Amino acid sequence: MAYITLNKNNFFHNLDIIVDKTENKSKVALVLKDNAYGHGLLEIASMAKEYGITKCVVQTSLEAEMIKDFFDYTLVLADYPIDNSSKVRYTINDINSITRFQKGTKVELKIDTGMHRNGIAIDELYSAFKKIKEQGLELEAIFTHHRSADELSSEWYWQNAIFKKIKIESNRLSKEFNFKQLRFHSSNSASLFRCNHFKEDMVRVGIAAYGCLDMPNSLALNKFKPVLALYASKISSRKLIKGSKIGYGATYKFQQECMVSNYDFGYGDGFLRANSNNYKTPKGFELVGRVSMDNSSFISEDEELLIFNSATVASKFAQTISYEVLTSLKKDIKRSIVEL
Repeated sequence: MAYITLNKNNFFHNLDIIVDKTENKSKVALVLKDNAYGHGLLEIASMAKEYGITKCVVQTSLEAEMIKDFFDYTLVLADYPIDNSSKVRYTINDINSITRFQKGTKVELKIDTGMHRNGIAIDELYSAFKKIKEQGLELEAIFTHHRSADELSSEWYWQNAIFKKIKIESNRLSKEFNFKQLRFHSSNSASLFRCNHFKEDMVRVGIAAYGCLDMPNSLALNKFKPVLALYASKISSRKLIKGSKIGYGATYKFQQECMVSNYDFGYGDGFLRANSNNYKTPKGFELVGRVSMDNSSFISEDEELLIFNSATVASKFAQTISYEVLTSLKKDIKRSIVEL
């Protein structure tokens, strides 16, 4: 059966680079949403705890519940509490959602500084503080999200400038409404490595920890190592003569006699159909024909095939990004932690 390996040494190597940048493990919040970017929520959480990471970021309350024993601090990005755990904070994404949180809930207020996706508008800041106070919530932090930190443009700079002003005003409002001292965070993986000196209270780091941070050449960092490798097992082999066609729609025609094997991994498992007739494994084995739901055919006779060991490289074949390649991998694929 197809399976995934997670290289602990590479994961720790990546975390070493991140901690060296932040100068403190306590400032690193590991993003674990979407099954830890396809790597496996519990597997990555266990390694992160072993390394000494105490903070994480998830999408849902269910994810927070699953990893509650691994971290001291969890930020939920887009859900409401199923219980009021002292370890969990919840994001306010819209000013009208404030009344949906129960009194005493620990919350962090997201500000829209240009992403125009989630977060309150800048001119709603005073009203948001007022409503949070009236609702009896514990406001702990203010944060935002960069829309173009991984692109060579000026947008990262002007979002930082906007957030700097928000920090000043938020500190003023915190005193006016008698909240505790606030924390501030805006950096994702790309933003962290554009800073000369990281000064925020926390960084929400995802793709860099998994070794697949992809930046323009002028901003590129070649220090990270991919954590995840995907393998598939052979189902069958056959010799096909010149002129034979293979797979649904007979879209691939052999120009010479070949030995072809079928492997137990397809788009139903998360192998993008866009790879059809346009993919080579790290060892150069060519994918032939369309990717099927549970099968993919390669010019290979190997009993076991390494499909990819770098989602960054694999994503180029499908003209997409490593995030999509990784998060497409189904949860029921067996994942094992290895030390290589």
